[in-house]
Amino acid sequence: MANFIPDDKVSEIRHAVDITDVVSETVILKRAGKNLVGLCPFHAEKTPSFSVSPDKQIFYCFGCGCGGDVFAFVMKRDGLAFAEALRALARRSGIDLPERALSREDQHRLKERERLFEINRLALHYFAQHLGQHPSGRAPLAYLERRGVTRRSIEAFQLGYAPKGWDGLLAFMGGRSVPPGFVEKAGLAVPRKDGSGFYDRFRDRIMFPILDDASRVVAFGGRVLDDSTPKYLNSPETPIYTKRNVLYGLNRAKERCRSLGSVFIVEGYLDLIALHQAGLENAVATLGTALTAEHIRALTRHAGRMVLVYDSDEAGIRSAQRCVSLFWKEHADFRRGDVFQEDQADTRILVLPEGEDPDSFIKRRGAEAFERLAQSAPGMVRFLTESAVKRHGLSTEGKIRVVSELLGPLAAVNDPVAKAFYIQQLAERTGVEEGVIRQGLQRRARPPEPHAAAERRVSAPPAEDRFERHIVAMMLQVPEMIPEIIDRNILDCFEEGPLKRSAEELIASGHRAGAPLSDRLACVPEGPRREQLAQLAMRDEEWDPKGCRTLLDRFVESRRKLPARRSLQHGIEAAEKAADEAELMRLLSEKQKLAARSRSAAPTAAPKR
Repeated sequence: MANFIPDDKVSEIRHAVDITDVVSETVILKRAGKNLVGLCPFHAEKTPSFSVSPDKQIFYCFGCGCGGDVFAFVMKRDGLAFAEALRALARRSGIDLPERALSREDQHRLKERERLFEINRLALHYFAQHLGQHPSGRAPLAYLERRGVTRRSIEAFQLGYAPKGWDGLLAFMGGRSVPPGFVEKAGLAVPRKDGSGFYDRFRDRIMFPILDDASRVVAFGGRVLDDSTPKYLNSPETPIYTKRNVLYGLNRAKERCRSLGSVFIVEGYLDLIALHQAGLENAVATLGTALTAEHIRALTRHAGRMVLVYDSDEAGIRSAQRCVSLFWKEHADFRRGDVFQEDQADTRILVLPEGEDPDSFIKRRGAEAFERLAQSAPGMVRFLTESAVKRHGLSTEGKIRVVSELLGPLAAVNDPVAKAFYIQQLAERTGVEEGVIRQGLQRRARPPEPHAAAERRVSAPPAEDRFERHIVAMMLQVPEMIPEIIDRNILDCFEEGPLKRSAEELIASGHRAGAPLSDRLACVPEGPRREQLAQLAMRDEEWDPKGCRTLLDRFVESRRKLPARRSLQHGIEAAEKAADEAELMRLLSEKQKLAARSRSAAPTAAPKR
């Protein structure tokens, strides 16, 4: 629905709400110069690193890298989507939200979604009645009791039972004027092969309703009462249900996840219920699918520490190997400032003792033992290392296999600080020199591209990166310089990457001089790039036209020298290949002098009056 709210209303709400008032409801703020500081509500810390700028109406945490405007804060704090945060702040400020007239297609889509939510609500009622009030529910109730599921949990998770028979639910829906085609569209019916109608998808199964963040029923999972297959059957994807976006139990767990800062991720419905019954209410479950990038993004709104819980070593190894690249892609796609945010990638792998699953472990040993085990659970890379050592040993051949197996996960870590730390750990554990491991990683890297393509992909030296950050900060804080940046084609000199995309969006937004800085931030989509802009915007800098133009001149001049640097690098590579030691030393010396000149020319602080 947020797409249909006029932009001027979004801006009106942003200006009507004081970010200081909103943040103060959660964080104790103290004055520190122009800004206010306090302990970050999104990660554990003892020294305040969370800063709010009343003048700029933005916040930024220098500890975890989270930042943005008042909408970003409410979304992060309350685990809301943008539209939900927008409505909450509109209600707070007494602003009505008239929406643009919907197209006929939009009206049809929204009406269909509402109908599907209603069908699922009716199905929930039907299944619950058959478990709690119908004679056919005695066997499934007895099964749940044997599994240790309490009546309180049955009510809390709204469990139900789909009775035997081919069309019980369809008949129930027909009595409420719901056409069979809509029951199928909701994922609750299947068309007969001969085209003669439909039959119920779920039959003789305990039913687990799947709810979204707004506690609306979007799908169901059904479990058999015996050993028949498939043991679990889940709803197919529908217009209101995409399995990669939904986690079972998140609607109930999110408050506890935020208060504790951590989340347990299990694989089964009954495992999750067992944890909640034991008081470990910061637990969610995947829905018959591996953890996805969308799941991770949803969870990071609620918890900084994630513990993936698996039943067996083999399952844990397979999932951990897959998750390493997935987690680092989500958490460290680029560096926030110059600091690797380790708490943003605090993911642990908990493999339970052989023969145990979360349900059985909790029943046998209790919640305290489970939490102790979770506290000692290794991080992903250490888990993979120890698993490989366990399988291959530390003989010469074993060490080769261990290192070879870890090269893939290490290559997925794209933050140099984190990668160096993990390389050191692996070297110490195996006795293999760090340099040898680094050479292995280099061999895994993509083969060199043709000369012309390679030139386009050469990364900017650190000095240019600092130039680019200063120019983007200037665009945020001195938007009247943007026309000159456009006229001089400054962005053509930027390297491809997040900073350039953000700068392009700042230009495309067309914000006028004098517009609130929070409005300029809003032109960049929610996520790491907006948080990076919030960090740049929080700098306490003063700019004058002369200093701004000097910065642009120096940047352009440094870019003119870039082809020479690339040519020098090609010469060094050629000298190494030819084993020409004299030429190599001459070129390396020239490179060092050039780097020193670049460092002295690079901006160390913003131009000030």
